[in-house]
Amino acid sequence: MTEDRRGRVEVEIGQKRVRVYLRGKLVADTLRPLLVWEIPYYPTYYVPLTDLRADLDPNGITEHSPSHGDATGYDVRVEGLRADGAALRYLDSPLAELKDAVRLDIAAFDWFEEDEQVFVHPRDPYSRVDILGSSRHVRVEIDGVTVADSHSPRILFETGLPARYYLPLTDVRMDLLTPSDTHTSCPYKGTADYWNVRVGDTEHIDIVWIYRTPLPESQKVAGLACFYNEKVDIYLDGVRQDRPQSPFS
Repeated sequence: MTEDRRGRVEVEIGQKRVRVYLRGKLVADTLRPLLVWEIPYYPTYYVPLTDLRADLDPNGITEHSPSHGDATGYDVRVEGLRADGAALRYLDSPLAELKDAVRLDIAAFDWFEEDEQVFVHPRDPYSRVDILGSSRHVRVEIDGVTVADSHSPRILFETGLPARYYLPLTDVRMDLLTPSDTHTSCPYKGTADYWNVRVGDTEHIDIVWIYRTPLPESQKVAGLACFYNEKVDIYLDGVRQDRPQSPFS
Protein backbone atom coordinates (compact mmCIF):
# COMPACT_ATOMS: atom_id res chain seq x y z
CA MET A 1 0.00 0.00 0.00
CA THR A 2 1.27 3.48 -0.76
CA GLU A 3 0.16 6.82 0.60
CA ASP A 4 0.38 10.33 -0.80
CA ARG A 5 0.83 12.49 2.29
CA ARG A 6 -0.76 15.58 0.78
CA GLY A 7 -4.02 13.90 -0.09
CA ARG A 8 -3.59 10.78 2.04
CA VAL A 9 -4.59 8.62 -0.91
CA GLU A 10 -3.90 4.92 -0.43
CA VAL A 11 -3.27 2.63 -3.38
CA GLU A 12 -2.84 -1.13 -3.36
CA ILE A 13 -3.05 -4.02 -5.80
CA GLY A 14 -6.20 -6.08 -5.30
CA GLN A 15 -6.18 -9.89 -5.24
CA LYS A 16 -9.46 -10.49 -7.11
CA ARG A 17 -9.95 -10.98 -10.82
CA VAL A 18 -12.00 -7.99 -11.98
CA ARG A 19 -13.92 -7.84 -15.25
CA VAL A 20 -15.80 -4.89 -16.68
CA TYR A 21 -18.55 -5.11 -19.30
CA LEU A 22 -20.53 -2.62 -21.36
CA ARG A 23 -23.87 -4.20 -22.27
CA GLY A 24 -22.26 -7.63 -22.49
CA LYS A 25 -19.07 -6.56 -24.29
CA LEU A 26 -15.79 -7.01 -22.40
CA VAL A 27 -14.13 -3.69 -21.56
CA ALA A 28 -11.42 -4.89 -19.17
CA ASP A 29 -10.17 -8.11 -17.58
CA THR A 30 -7.48 -7.83 -14.93
CA LEU A 31 -5.83 -9.92 -12.25
CA ARG A 32 -4.10 -6.83 -10.82
CA PRO A 33 -6.79 -4.19 -10.20
CA LEU A 34 -5.72 -1.10 -8.32
CA LEU A 35 -7.76 -0.23 -5.24
CA VAL A 36 -7.59 3.54 -4.71
CA TRP A 37 -9.09 5.16 -1.60
CA GLU A 38 -10.12 8.49 -3.09
CA ILE A 39 -12.39 9.13 -0.12
CA PRO A 40 -11.88 7.54 3.31
CA TYR A 41 -14.91 5.25 3.37
CA TYR A 42 -14.36 2.91 0.43
CA PRO A 43 -12.05 2.35 -2.56
CA THR A 44 -12.58 2.63 -6.30
CA TYR A 45 -10.98 0.53 -9.02
CA TYR A 46 -8.34 1.59 -11.52
CA VAL A 47 -7.53 -0.88 -14.32
CA PRO A 48 -4.01 -1.31 -15.78
CA LEU A 49 -3.93 -0.14 -19.40
CA THR A 50 -2.48 -3.48 -20.46
CA ASP A 51 -5.71 -5.18 -19.28
CA LEU A 52 -8.06 -2.84 -21.15
CA ARG A 53 -9.98 -4.47 -24.03
CA ALA A 54 -11.72 -1.30 -25.24
CA ASP A 55 -10.59 1.86 -27.03
CA LEU A 56 -10.28 5.23 -25.30
CA ASP A 57 -11.23 8.32 -27.32
CA PRO A 58 -10.12 11.68 -25.83
CA ASN A 59 -13.15 13.90 -25.28
CA GLY A 60 -11.44 17.18 -24.36
CA ILE A 61 -12.54 17.08 -20.72
CA THR A 62 -9.94 17.75 -18.03
CA GLU A 63 -10.16 17.63 -14.24
CA HIS A 64 -7.76 18.47 -11.43
CA SER A 65 -7.28 16.62 -8.17
CA PRO A 66 -4.95 17.97 -5.44
CA SER A 67 -3.69 14.45 -4.74
CA HIS A 68 -3.98 12.79 -8.18
CA GLY A 69 -2.91 15.65 -10.47
CA ASP A 70 -4.51 16.57 -13.79
CA ALA A 71 -6.87 14.09 -15.44
CA THR A 72 -7.72 13.62 -19.11
CA GLY A 73 -11.23 12.45 -19.94
CA TYR A 74 -12.10 9.74 -22.44
CA ASP A 75 -15.09 8.08 -24.03
CA VAL A 76 -14.96 4.29 -23.96
CA ARG A 77 -15.59 2.42 -27.22
CA VAL A 78 -15.95 -1.35 -27.63
CA GLU A 79 -17.47 -3.37 -30.49
CA GLY A 80 -19.74 -0.60 -31.70
CA LEU A 81 -20.85 0.45 -28.22
CA ARG A 82 -19.87 3.68 -26.53
CA ALA A 83 -19.84 5.06 -22.99
CA ASP A 84 -19.34 8.82 -23.13
CA GLY A 85 -17.12 10.37 -20.48
CA ALA A 86 -16.70 7.06 -18.67
CA ALA A 87 -12.91 7.04 -18.26
CA LEU A 88 -10.19 9.19 -16.74
CA ARG A 89 -6.42 8.95 -16.91
CA TYR A 90 -3.87 10.76 -14.74
CA LEU A 91 -0.96 10.80 -17.15
CA ASP A 92 1.40 12.83 -14.93
CA SER A 93 0.07 11.87 -11.51
CA PRO A 94 2.36 12.20 -8.47
CA LEU A 95 0.94 8.76 -7.60
CA ALA A 96 3.16 6.64 -9.83
CA GLU A 97 0.77 3.67 -9.85
CA LEU A 98 -1.96 5.69 -11.59
CA LYS A 99 0.10 6.76 -14.61
CA ASP A 100 -0.41 3.49 -16.47
CA ALA A 101 -3.97 2.86 -15.30
CA VAL A 102 -7.45 4.06 -16.21
CA ARG A 103 -10.31 4.95 -13.91
CA LEU A 104 -13.54 3.52 -15.32
CA ASP A 105 -16.83 4.93 -14.03
CA ILE A 106 -18.39 2.15 -11.98
CA ALA A 107 -21.94 3.35 -12.76
CA ALA A 108 -21.38 3.17 -16.52
CA PHE A 109 -20.48 -0.52 -16.63
CA ASP A 110 -21.24 -3.93 -15.16
CA TRP A 111 -18.47 -5.00 -12.78
CA PHE A 112 -17.56 -8.48 -11.59
CA GLU A 113 -15.23 -9.53 -8.82
CA GLU A 114 -14.34 -13.08 -9.82
CA ASP A 115 -17.75 -14.35 -11.08
CA GLU A 116 -19.96 -12.28 -8.78
CA GLN A 117 -21.35 -8.89 -9.76
CA VAL A 118 -20.48 -5.97 -7.51
CA PHE A 119 -22.50 -2.77 -7.21
CA VAL A 120 -21.87 0.83 -6.09
CA HIS A 121 -18.16 0.42 -5.32
CA PRO A 122 -15.59 -2.33 -4.78
CA ARG A 123 -15.78 -4.26 -1.55
CA ASP A 124 -13.20 -2.88 0.86
CA PRO A 125 -10.79 -5.69 1.84
CA TYR A 126 -10.44 -4.06 5.26
CA SER A 127 -14.17 -3.90 5.98
CA ARG A 128 -16.15 -6.71 7.54
CA VAL A 129 -19.88 -7.22 8.07
CA ASP A 130 -21.04 -9.50 10.90
CA ILE A 131 -24.74 -10.10 11.59
CA LEU A 132 -25.54 -11.66 14.95
CA GLY A 133 -28.85 -12.77 16.41
CA SER A 134 -29.45 -11.31 19.86
CA SER A 135 -31.92 -11.31 22.74
CA ARG A 136 -31.03 -7.79 23.87
CA HIS A 137 -33.92 -5.39 24.41
CA VAL A 138 -33.97 -2.64 21.78
CA ARG A 139 -36.43 0.23 22.03
CA VAL A 140 -36.55 3.07 19.53
CA GLU A 141 -37.98 6.50 20.36
CA ILE A 142 -38.66 9.44 18.06
CA ASP A 143 -39.76 12.71 19.68
CA GLY A 144 -40.52 10.79 22.87
CA VAL A 145 -42.78 8.23 21.16
CA THR A 146 -41.82 4.55 21.08
CA VAL A 147 -41.81 3.46 17.45
CA ALA A 148 -40.21 0.03 17.90
CA ASP A 149 -39.72 -2.38 20.80
CA SER A 150 -38.01 -5.73 20.31
CA HIS A 151 -36.30 -8.53 22.22
CA SER A 152 -35.11 -10.31 19.06
CA PRO A 153 -32.92 -7.93 17.05
CA ARG A 154 -30.32 -8.91 14.53
CA ILE A 155 -27.31 -6.69 15.16
CA LEU A 156 -25.17 -5.78 12.16
CA PHE A 157 -21.56 -4.83 12.86
CA GLU A 158 -19.81 -3.16 9.92
CA THR A 159 -16.26 -1.85 10.07
CA GLY A 160 -16.19 1.91 10.55
CA LEU A 161 -19.94 2.32 11.16
CA PRO A 162 -22.17 2.17 14.26
CA ALA A 163 -23.81 -1.12 15.15
CA ARG A 164 -27.21 -1.35 13.42
CA TYR A 165 -30.26 -2.93 15.02
CA TYR A 166 -32.50 -4.76 12.55
CA LEU A 167 -35.93 -5.44 14.02
CA PRO A 168 -38.89 -7.67 13.06
CA LEU A 169 -41.71 -5.66 11.50
CA THR A 170 -44.08 -7.09 14.12
CA ASP A 171 -42.06 -5.12 16.70
CA VAL A 172 -42.33 -1.83 14.76
CA ARG A 173 -45.19 0.73 14.80
CA MET A 174 -45.96 0.23 11.13
CA ASP A 175 -48.98 2.55 11.46
CA LEU A 176 -46.49 5.44 11.78
CA LEU A 177 -44.50 4.49 8.68
CA THR A 178 -45.15 5.57 5.10
CA PRO A 179 -43.16 4.33 2.09
CA SER A 180 -40.52 6.65 0.66
CA ASP A 181 -39.38 6.88 -2.95
CA THR A 182 -35.77 6.59 -1.77
CA HIS A 183 -33.68 3.53 -2.58
CA THR A 184 -29.97 3.04 -1.93
CA SER A 185 -27.52 0.29 -2.79
CA CYS A 186 -24.68 -1.27 -0.84
CA PRO A 187 -22.06 -3.70 -2.20
CA TYR A 188 -22.34 -5.80 0.97
CA LYS A 189 -26.09 -5.82 1.60
CA GLY A 190 -27.91 -5.00 -1.63
CA THR A 191 -30.71 -2.50 -2.30
CA ALA A 192 -32.59 -0.85 0.56
CA ASP A 193 -36.10 0.61 0.50
CA TYR A 194 -36.93 3.45 2.89
CA TRP A 195 -39.82 4.64 5.03
CA ASN A 196 -40.69 7.99 6.52
CA VAL A 197 -41.97 8.13 10.09
CA ARG A 198 -44.69 10.57 11.17
CA VAL A 199 -44.85 11.44 14.87
CA GLY A 200 -47.46 14.06 15.65
CA ASP A 201 -47.17 16.81 13.08
CA THR A 202 -43.57 16.00 12.19
CA GLU A 203 -42.55 13.69 9.37
CA HIS A 204 -39.05 12.25 9.63
CA ILE A 205 -37.83 11.54 6.12
CA ASP A 206 -35.97 8.34 5.20
CA ILE A 207 -35.19 7.46 8.79
CA VAL A 208 -35.81 3.71 8.56
CA TRP A 209 -34.93 1.17 5.88
CA ILE A 210 -35.38 -2.48 4.92
CA TYR A 211 -33.49 -4.94 2.71
CA ARG A 212 -36.24 -7.10 1.26
CA THR A 213 -33.90 -9.24 -0.87
CA PRO A 214 -30.37 -8.68 0.43
CA LEU A 215 -27.23 -10.15 -1.09
CA PRO A 216 -26.44 -13.72 0.01
CA GLU A 217 -23.91 -12.73 2.68
CA SER A 218 -26.49 -10.48 4.37
CA GLN A 219 -29.55 -12.75 4.28
CA LYS A 220 -29.91 -12.54 8.06
CA VAL A 221 -31.37 -9.02 7.79
CA ALA A 222 -33.91 -9.85 5.07
CA GLY A 223 -37.28 -8.27 5.81
CA LEU A 224 -36.14 -6.49 8.99
CA ALA A 225 -36.40 -2.75 9.72
CA CYS A 226 -33.47 -0.60 10.81
CA PHE A 227 -33.52 2.96 12.16
CA TYR A 228 -30.70 5.48 11.82
CA ASN A 229 -29.33 5.53 15.36
CA GLU A 230 -27.72 8.85 14.44
CA LYS A 231 -31.23 10.37 14.19
CA VAL A 232 -33.37 8.54 16.77
CA ASP A 233 -33.09 7.62 20.44
CA ILE A 234 -32.22 3.98 20.97
CA TYR A 235 -32.48 2.30 24.36
CA LEU A 236 -30.42 -0.87 24.68
CA ASP A 237 -31.41 -3.02 27.67
CA GLY A 238 -33.03 0.08 29.13
CA VAL A 239 -29.99 2.35 28.69
CA ARG A 240 -30.26 5.27 26.28
CA GLN A 241 -27.41 5.15 23.77
CA ASP A 242 -25.48 8.20 22.65
CA ARG A 243 -26.21 9.14 19.07
CA PRO A 244 -23.10 8.13 17.10
CA GLN A 245 -21.22 10.35 14.69
CA SER A 246 -20.88 8.88 11.21
CA PRO A 247 -21.11 9.91 7.55
CA PHE A 248 -24.91 9.61 8.00
CA SER A 249 -25.19 11.98 10.98
